[in-house]
Amino acid sequence: MTDRPLTLAVPKGRVLKVLAPLFKTAGVDTEGLLADDRKLVRETPNGIRFLLLKPDDVPTYVEYGAADLGVSGRDVLLERRYDLYQPLDLGIGKCRMVVAGMAGETTPPVPRVATKYPHIATDHFASQGVQAEVIFVQGSVELAPLVGLADVIVDIVETGDTLRENGLVEREVITHISSVVVANRAQFKLRRREIDPLLTALRSAVQSA
Repeated sequence: MTDRPLTLAVPKGRVLKVLAPLFKTAGVDTEGLLADDRKLVRETPNGIRFLLLKPDDVPTYVEYGAADLGVSGRDVLLERRYDLYQPLDLGIGKCRMVVAGMAGETTPPVPRVATKYPHIATDHFASQGVQAEVIFVQGSVELAPLVGLADVIVDIVETGDTLRENGLVEREVITHISSVVVANRAQFKLRRREIDPLLTALRSAVQSA
């Protein structure tokens, strides 16, 4: 067993504010986790160390063993194709990955697709026998069909308000997204005695939420 504290990589920002109460219910001291400072490594009296990261970086730290566990959205895991164990769905950050296009228009046989998720988009259309032209865009994906850059978009939707305000409608749901606990496969085996009680407590916290 390693002398390093059990290390969890967690996303900074909005998700952390929802995640912290779950950890608290699970018996983890979260006072330091929510401290208003710029520290990226937070130690708890429980012997757990948190790494505060950008959401897209969480699985990388876990996959390469810098963290034993992490919390990541399924969208990041699907897009980056990480080889991580996913022992628990936390049921937070719920949204859906959809194909959307302009209201009243049909999708052509070989569509141009604007998205921040090129792998997910390519795999989805390929599963339907469609060889789509996928265009990677970083932000304001909804703009692409409005100006003729793309026929449809593939993006995450929570309420659908942004789509409606820009004259877009959902065509189909690719998959439902939520935040899950991810684990480094090797560390999960080596530190099972430390990890299992935490997962059991988190599972109970999720069920009681």
